[in-house]
Amino acid sequence: MEPEKQTLHYQGRVISVTTDEVVLPNGHRTVLEVVHHPGGAAVAALDTQGRVCLLRQYRYVAGGWLWELPAGKLEPNEPPLTTAQRELIEEAGVSASEWSDLGVCLPSPGVFGERLYLYMARDLAPAQRAHEHAEVIQVHWVGLDEACGWALDGTISDCKTALGLLRARNMSGLHR
Repeated sequence: MEPEKQTLHYQGRVISVTTDEVVLPNGHRTVLEVVHHPGGAAVAALDTQGRVCLLRQYRYVAGGWLWELPAGKLEPNEPPLTTAQRELIEEAGVSASEWSDLGVCLPSPGVFGERLYLYMARDLAPAQRAHEHAEVIQVHWVGLDEACGWALDGTISDCKTALGLLRARNMSGLHR
């Protein structure tokens, strides 16, 4: 759906904010505030021992430390799978030769246009990590069932991570 009118209020390094005048499917006209983001990709990397790579990452906006899958922002004209492959190497220090699509996650579809593409990676090999200076990351390997338990009990509050873990467990055949 394209807006009838769009007004730009902010253009930053990663996001822009607009108000969009739209006609909804029921015919109602309204003005919506929209945060535009290029999207991202996240990966549930599983090793041969049934463990998944989780990052303990400091997130200022969230008010502290979060458990997250390796993930990152799509670069211009970069396919989501390429983003996932790049981020797995940069953040976790592993590469993978087997990739499965786990679908899409919409983190906050009422105002946020971001689409997160989820993947599962297997057949892992060591690679050279390359954390950015603005990233504070600890790499951990956690049993997939335990990590899924954290997604269900609230220990993991990040939506892409919770959904990615549960979809990976379902697809991997490792759930008990």
